This record gives sequence, structure tokens and C-alpha cells, in this order.
Amino acid sequence: MTKRMLIDATHPEETRVVVLDGNRLEEFDVETSTKRTLKGNIYLAKVVRVEPSLQAAFVDYGGNRHGFLAFSEIHPDYYQIPVADRQRLLEMAAAEAEEEAAREHAEGEAAAEQATGGEPPPDAAIAPGDATVE
Repeated sequence: MTKRMLIDATHPEETRVVVLDGNRLEEFDVETSTKRTLKGNIYLAKVVRVEPSLQAAFVDYGGNRHGFLAFSEIHPDYYQIPVADRQRLLEMAAAEAEEEAAREHAEGEAAAEQATGGEPPPDAAIAPGDATVE
């Protein structure tokens, strides 16, 4: 199939562009002189919210509302974490895991001490020949 682009610029305040694949409409765009177009331009923006269900992110580019950026439009290189940042994240995760393990260990000891009233259980240490063994 042949692709064709039809441009209607007969009116000075409006331009219409249509992309056809054979007889099928693929794209339609209207640009007016009164409305500034935002699509197709490059902006520096900050991600303000990620919506996994939409597979997109909302970005703040300084306009009057947030922009919508589909994950499929993000180059894969931007998903790579720099080595220094990755190392710092791994160190933070390891420190957090150590803190969690220490907290669980302390909670386990406190629960055991509370269950016995601070005294070791009577059968904790039995000497051979002890007469109190039942």
C-alpha cells in the first residue's frame, strides 16, 4: 500500500494534515494559529505520578496541567539506573534488611522473656542425676 500525506493550508489561520495508507486514514492533525501545539515538541519535565494501570506517567512540564507520557514512548536507556545510584540503592536495601532482622530478633527475645516472666523455663537446664526430673 502507498502512504500519502495530504495537507490543506487554504486558510491562513488553520492547517490540516492527513496521512493515508491506501484508502485508510492513519493520522489526522489540525494546527491553528490561535492555539499553540504541545504535541511533538520536546520539554524538560519532572515525573509527578506513575500510573501502572495506564502504563504511563504524568509529568509536570510547567504548563497549566500535567502532561501524559506513555511508557512505550520512553527510550529504554532511561530505565537504566546509573552505577553510583544503583550501588547506593543496594547499600540502602542491605542496611534496611539488617535493621529488620535485628528488630525481629529483638522482638523474638522480648516475647520469649515475657512468656517466662523473665525467668528461664524450669526444664531449660537439667543436670544429670537431678531429682526434679519428671
